[in-house]
Amino acid sequence: MNFPSIDKYITETDTVITSNEYSRKGVHIPDIIGEYGGGTMAALRTRLPIMHIMVSCMVQAMKSAKSITKNPKLGQTKITSEQLAELEEYAKRIGVSDIGYTKVDRDMIFKGEQILYENAIVFTIEMKKSEIDTAPSKTAIREIFRTYNQLGVIVNKISKFLRKQGFNTMAAPAIGGAVSYVPLAQKAGLGVIGKHGLLISDKDFGPSLRLAAVYTDIDNLPFCKENPHMWVKDFCKTCNKCVRSCPAGAIYENSIAVNGNENTRQCIDNSKCATPFANDYGCTVCVKSCTFYNGDYNKIKNAFLEKS
Repeated sequence: MNFPSIDKYITETDTVITSNEYSRKGVHIPDIIGEYGGGTMAALRTRLPIMHIMVSCMVQAMKSAKSITKNPKLGQTKITSEQLAELEEYAKRIGVSDIGYTKVDRDMIFKGEQILYENAIVFTIEMKKSEIDTAPSKTAIREIFRTYNQLGVIVNKISKFLRKQGFNTMAAPAIGGAVSYVPLAQKAGLGVIGKHGLLISDKDFGPSLRLAAVYTDIDNLPFCKENPHMWVKDFCKTCNKCVRSCPAGAIYENSIAVNGNENTRQCIDNSKCATPFANDYGCTVCVKSCTFYNGDYNKIKNAFLEKS
């Protein structure tokens, strides 16, 4: 499936930021469902409950790509504290769970992809626990794609909000994005990459979340300087619930450096993960088996650090 790209909307005045030799190839969820979905009946069983939402996700992604033509290009790169507070209030009002700020490293950009601005505003939204508790199920995969779609709407609204104030933006929807969102969100201080490759948040939903971003040339955002959640890495080394629970045995006990880069690590075998994801309604067992999905972040932290 060809996802909407900014390529045909870029002008000669735009400066793009590209991937590098350490970047990994992007994996698109609809492509996984198509490739590993088995026969026609198996594919239909997984796709039918979410077909209309997948179409809506694509529509939002097309809006995101095309909307870069609406950038005001006024040279305005400083945001006031009042404007930032308005942005965060607006984001929460339209459904964002958490917000972080960071700069995009080039090795986070998928192979062959490009973005317009290196400054990122990263967003999370929670997947409803009552729905994810039923995974694998039609209910769970509907919830997964509901959040994909909602984030597509959100980043387009936030891009529009910022453009009205004179800033340039590039909306990056949750599905089909040019950047690996999990390491981006970790760098933004929104959580830590768990052994399952998902972002573990300090919110009460743990890894039950989806991610998206808005890239901008605003250069005085409150970028994260230190992530307070890195202790989770040590916890995950002792836990391994997701490793044991994965029906495909797809989660590595020890992650693998991508293209020799220790800063970019592969946590799962995508080819193994793809089959239950495609054939069993998005699987999601790694989310619901995670200790942080089933427990209180601060209680887990306090108990772990007392033992350490």
